[in-house]
Amino acid sequence: MSEARRNPPLDALHHVAIPVRNVARAVDWYCGRFRLELIYQDETWALLSFANTRLALVMPGQHPPHIGVVHPDARSFGVLKTHRDGSASIYLEDSEGNAVEILEDNAHV
Repeated sequence: MSEARRNPPLDALHHVAIPVRNVARAVDWYCGRFRLELIYQDETWALLSFANTRLALVMPGQHPPHIGVVHPDARSFGVLKTHRDGSASIYLEDSEGNAVEILEDNAHV
């Protein structure tokens, strides 16, 4: 049996979300220091794309600090919520109380 058949592809880390007090100021800081692409920005969150992953800048109270993982069977974790950017996901807590966002495999952002 081939290695690929025994070991399915690994799930992908889609993004890490960190809290910021001012999204616009944080976007300016990251864009001024790193080579990245600004994918989305509004008053409550922004998504920055690096070569190997994405960074979400989130306002406390709007979005929890979390990691986002793309999973091929995200719906097996529960009912997914569709977000304004078109992605669909569910938030869970890991064994230590950290927020983990499980995104559909077709996450386009």
